[in-house]
Amino acid sequence: MYSLLPVLNVMGMMLIFFGVTYLMPIASSLIYADGTTWDFVDAMALCLCVGAAIVVLTRRYKRELRPRDGFLLVTLAWVLMAAIATVPLMLIIDGLSFTDAFFETMSGLTTTGATVLIGLDTLPPSANLWRHELNWLGGMGIIVLAVAILPLLGVGGMQLYKAETPGPMKDSKLTPRIAGTAKALWLVYFGFTAACIGALKLAGMNWLDAICHAFAALSLGGFSTYDASVGQFNSPLIEGILIVFMMIAGINFATHFVAWRGRSLRAYWLDAEAKAFVGLIASSIVVCALYLWKTDTYEDLGEALRHVAFNLVSIATDCGFASVDYDKWPIFVPLWMLFLSCASVSSGSTGGGIKMIRTLILIKQSFRELEKLIHPSVVNPIRIGGSVIPTSITGAVLGFIFLYALVVGELTFFLVASGLDFVSAFTAIIACINNAGPGLNVVGPAQNYQALTDFQTWICSLAMLAGRLEIFSLVVLFTPYFWRK
Repeated sequence: MYSLLPVLNVMGMMLIFFGVTYLMPIASSLIYADGTTWDFVDAMALCLCVGAAIVVLTRRYKRELRPRDGFLLVTLAWVLMAAIATVPLMLIIDGLSFTDAFFETMSGLTTTGATVLIGLDTLPPSANLWRHELNWLGGMGIIVLAVAILPLLGVGGMQLYKAETPGPMKDSKLTPRIAGTAKALWLVYFGFTAACIGALKLAGMNWLDAICHAFAALSLGGFSTYDASVGQFNSPLIEGILIVFMMIAGINFATHFVAWRGRSLRAYWLDAEAKAFVGLIASSIVVCALYLWKTDTYEDLGEALRHVAFNLVSIATDCGFASVDYDKWPIFVPLWMLFLSCASVSSGSTGGGIKMIRTLILIKQSFRELEKLIHPSVVNPIRIGGSVIPTSITGAVLGFIFLYALVVGELTFFLVASGLDFVSAFTAIIACINNAGPGLNVVGPAQNYQALTDFQTWICSLAMLAGRLEIFSLVVLFTPYFWRK
């Protein structure tokens, strides 16, 4: 029988590491004197004590992680960290249930950006910073950060990296050692975040808003410090800055690292995913803006371009910011935006959904099958960016697409059966499994997920987790052969 104890030992070490992340909101609470310091201190102490207790009780079972251990660990990490991250929110916000608090923290760590909270404008600064820090940590992945630390503790990291890192091709390394790869990715991630903070501050945000929105933009997490999201600022300059950094976050961070290391933009031109991503987003902005202008949604084409550019990029990259209530636009545009959230961003980015690499493979596979109908003996391997895609990856992509559609369908039916209208149910699941945030109707950009029942909230939390772990890492735990020794 499969033993959980070695995995729990590593999980305990990760909880100890996670406890250190409470230092940021503690410092914020002291700076702003918002009265929440001891709430975060208590939460930090609980996290450290639980982690230490698990490590002590399972220390005799410590060993090198095996491949299937990674799948269990990443799922446990996201669930347990989201659960323990609820403590300060429940202490600070009166009447907040565990269900809603867990939804909020799961949304943060999975970078979904959906929220059940109202009154973000008056939330203590440290609480808002905590929500956005969860976004930022979840963006590149707590697991990827951990593989840079855990080798120091004698725990291998490759199994974690492969289980958590998005995309079908996970074996390529930027550096000879996996810890070096994780550090390289975080270096790029941190650098872009710092640049975004500086740009937003210069554009007129205060330091808290600049830090929080930069965290949310680079993680494609979509949380905001205001109920009106980015619409609160009504600033084309701020929207433009966020568009740039959301697009950056939607490209594979490995490509960013290669470009930085080589001091050349050639890496982007050679990245087939990046070119397809940028081309699809740019053409969609033009078409949707013209559509809104022609349907008299906006009288001025420039205004249509402004609002479409920001909101379409936000949803297509699975960020979740909003500047206007696009739920009031003709249904074609918001539905197209949600469709883009399924397939636009690159693997290795902080976005969710199917990913552009899978989309390209699926398209090329479809055309190859059409060609075989006419020329059955033709040998036409799938090539992307000049590289031949192995048949094993093509099969994995087809399997993923099937599971993705199956999970979306099943969870949508659960929400509809629980009393939610179809549009709200379907778009809620699409938004949650793609980690995109707002849906339409009841869960639209001018609303939030507070209107859902506890059952519906848990279904959406499950969709967020499945999407962040790219379905396979979660579904494999429910197969009988996973648990056989």
